Amino acid sequence: MIRTAYLRFELLRTFRNRRYVLLTFGFPLVLYFLIAAPNRHVQDLGKSGLSAPLYYMTGLAGFGTMSAMLSAGGRIATERSTGWNRQLRLTPLTVREYFRAKILTAYLTAFTSLLLLYLAGTVLGVRLPLHAWLTMTGLILVGLIPFGALAILFGHLLTPDSVGPAMGGAIAILAFLGGTWFPITGGGAMAHIARVLPSYWLVRASHVALGGGGWGTTGWLTVAAWTLALSVLAGRAYRRDTART
Repeated sequence: MIRTAYLRFELLRTFRNRRYVLLTFGFPLVLYFLIAAPNRHVQDLGKSGLSAPLYYMTGLAGFGTMSAMLSAGGRIATERSTGWNRQLRLTPLTVREYFRAKILTAYLTAFTSLLLLYLAGTVLGVRLPLHAWLTMTGLILVGLIPFGALAILFGHLLTPDSVGPAMGGAIAILAFLGGTWFPITGGGAMAHIARVLPSYWLVRASHVALGGGGWGTTGWLTVAAWTLALSVLAGRAYRRDTART
């Protein structure tokens, strides 16, 4: 009962924050139309085999969903600073239920952002069969798992003053190296760096929807490795933070 009540509280608090909703949903959409609309007739962007509207839709889907997932870290940091976490420990709410509510709220926000970008993509001519939309969406949601762990890590390492710039910088770097703004191809140093980052495989989800090579073994192992490593670090950060309080 308390688990359901707390999840409802998190959802209401998040979606009633007009500034947060506007930035989370509006910013990726504005960027998408600014970048993709002038290139709506480009069918092979950077020799990637993808049309410009589809490529930027998926790239900005990664950008928008990463932002939504990492926003959970900001809320955790704020609650730590006000002592709300300590108050919650006095209730029957377990640690697992607390983090589950944070991640589920972030996932719902990310999924909403994703659907809005899909709608924008169809306006610019993106057409895919239903199974392709479903496959792409499922793979993106899987690719977000390590970012949920990263949000918890940030939330327990950083203060409310520093978590915003840290998340903004992390999103910008991961989006750039992940191929959000342009296709990363070839075998250069940048391509090698990109392929070891979870953001690269988040963007690559579109290739699965088009029947391409998709993630393959390398992609799955990369996402799994980041998930495991960040989960371990997040757990340690939480235990250390709890021990201090």
